[in-house]
Amino acid sequence: MAYEIEEIKKSQQIFYYLLKYRELKEKEEGELYQAYTENESVMNLVKSQGEAAGSEIVRYGNVIYLIPKEDNDVLGYSKSQLKAALCRSGATDKDYYLSQFVIITLLVEFYDAQGSSSKSRDFIKVGELLNCISARLQEGIEKEQLLIEQDKEEEAGLAFAEMSQAFEALRSEEKGSRAKTTKEGFIYTILNFLQKQGLIEYVEADEMIRTTQKLNHFMDFNLLNKNNYNRVLNVLGVTEHE
Repeated sequence: MAYEIEEIKKSQQIFYYLLKYRELKEKEEGELYQAYTENESVMNLVKSQGEAAGSEIVRYGNVIYLIPKEDNDVLGYSKSQLKAALCRSGATDKDYYLSQFVIITLLVEFYDAQGSSSKSRDFIKVGELLNCISARLQEGIEKEQLLIEQDKEEEAGLAFAEMSQAFEALRSEEKGSRAKTTKEGFIYTILNFLQKQGLIEYVEADEMIRTTQKLNHFMDFNLLNKNNYNRVLNVLGVTEHE
């Protein structure tokens, strides 16, 4: 298919904007947004550039997003980069996996993949999140133990016992701690990281966590897919009737 030179230029302009800001909102860049949504050739060119850069270009509502694929450590984060950003100095893999478990737990508490929107609540307090993490880890340990007793250890999946050890190794202090060696500081670091990515709003004074439109859009698109949602539940050892 042949493209007009103006279509190519416009697609490059849109893709550069997405590389710079990771999202393009209709109310802020109406001309670029209109060019993408109303010209199929421009849209296909932008998507092709995204694919070449190891990313997806998707539109949720009135916003176009650039989303790096899981293995994209150029536009996204590598495991080592995330470990350095989220965990304490000298952290091990179990510390890293604990940080990812915290994020998954947060997502499951906010989104249940039912109805016209997957979002099920408006906010969660940090204290409640900490309790949820402890409860989910304990549930996972109990499931692991049951599988071991049934000689089905290979079905256990995540190493809940190791993550629980890493979590309990963190000191517990009064709210306001920023040290990554404390439970409160560990959670604060993760929440601060998610806030910088534009995924949550963390109101420190009230220790309250809210999700952003960006995260809501992404989760509606992904979690309303039951296969994806069930994968998340399986990671946590949760069954649907819960």
